[in-house]
Amino acid sequence: MAELAPFIMFLVACLILMAGYPVAFSLAGTALLFALVGALSGHFDMAFLKALPNRLFGTIENTTLIAVPLFILMGVMLEKSRLSEDLLESMADLLNGLRSGLALSVVFVGALLAASTGIVGATVVIMGLMSLPTMLRRGYSPAQSTGVIAATGTLGQIIPPSIALVLLGDTLSSAYQQAQLNMGIFTPKTVSIGDLFVGAIIPGLILVLFYCLYIVFFIRPVQTADFNRTPVMKSLSRATRNLIPPIILIVTVLGSILSGAATPTEAAGVGAFGATMLAAIKGQLSIARLREVAQSTTQVTAMVFLILIGAAIFSLVFRGFGGEEIVEAFFNDLPGGVVSATILVMLVIFLLGFILDFIEITFVVVPIVAPVLLAMGLDPVWLGVMIAINLQTSFLTPPFGFALFYLRGVAPDTVETSDMYRGVIPFIIMQIALMLMLSVWPQIATWLPALVYK
Repeated sequence: MAELAPFIMFLVACLILMAGYPVAFSLAGTALLFALVGALSGHFDMAFLKALPNRLFGTIENTTLIAVPLFILMGVMLEKSRLSEDLLESMADLLNGLRSGLALSVVFVGALLAASTGIVGATVVIMGLMSLPTMLRRGYSPAQSTGVIAATGTLGQIIPPSIALVLLGDTLSSAYQQAQLNMGIFTPKTVSIGDLFVGAIIPGLILVLFYCLYIVFFIRPVQTADFNRTPVMKSLSRATRNLIPPIILIVTVLGSILSGAATPTEAAGVGAFGATMLAAIKGQLSIARLREVAQSTTQVTAMVFLILIGAAIFSLVFRGFGGEEIVEAFFNDLPGGVVSATILVMLVIFLLGFILDFIEITFVVVPIVAPVLLAMGLDPVWLGVMIAINLQTSFLTPPFGFALFYLRGVAPDTVETSDMYRGVIPFIIMQIALMLMLSVWPQIATWLPALVYK
């Protein structure tokens, strides 16, 4: 029975989370309760918890994680200063002569917003509030409208620079070093957040291209009085004014990382400062708005780091019960080796994406399974990109996808939930197709990092 303690602890934590309790306290509370019961029954050594202060101090000393509040501030500032709304209106006017111009505008602006915020819920809610009423008025069906918006909102999982990739990159970095040490390699190679950023660029662009091709060939809104076939050329200058600044900002952030001129943390500082300057230039910066942005950034950052503390306690207790050895032995005994192990892990992460957010999965699940998979020979960048796309697909899949819940909260009553389910199916197929492509041609994710950092 003691051998099952790590899995029972994991299952109990998931059930508590499904009941709606705060993530950080659910993880920490479950772990401490199992540690106490294990210590009383003689199956757990409380000395494992003595490593907790060093774990937390290591988190505080981790300069890479400083990028988290800075990237959050960048995204919140772009959201609160109405830059995204102006950009969507400009792009919609510019592409108004195209039959599916508004849907293409939603994908393009959503991709930029996803890259800026990196938070699925924020992107879906913003795009839903801004574009859903307009798409319905322009003749798009409820299924088409909600499918495009929900799918675009999940791009924040894969398009850099995103919070998901920052946290995933930091976790995979530790897992990769641990995997090499377990193999007896005492001068381990490293993988950075920058590597994961670069590896995610081509898959992210491929996914956006898939979306655009699907919209052009398969989405046909009904022509209404609000639709104008003639391109509005006067909107070109307005679109340029609204489009160029955020693109320059994102290119500067990514370019500084790719060129080696800045670390992800330094680039995040540039992004936060640049977003603040853009808001000031547009006259959207005030003391009240700064206070609002600071409060939102603090709340999200506190949530992330509190979950990190809870996950640290959970992982220590999991290790104390011998969970890592059990997982490693289980994967090594699977028929099919690394292929079946990878498929199983991806399936588990996909299902957990129905009940856990990417932060919990990154901090709790990935540290458990990633060292085993990496020790079996998988490339850490490829694994990180696959996990990101897998979670993106999970967040979009009915009936439990988080993106659908967020969009349901802002969609009008005239939009049926069944419409949303039908609308996302083509985009789920495209995401699965991308994962299959990555499985057959892993170079899609690994070629560019090898070229940039050779």
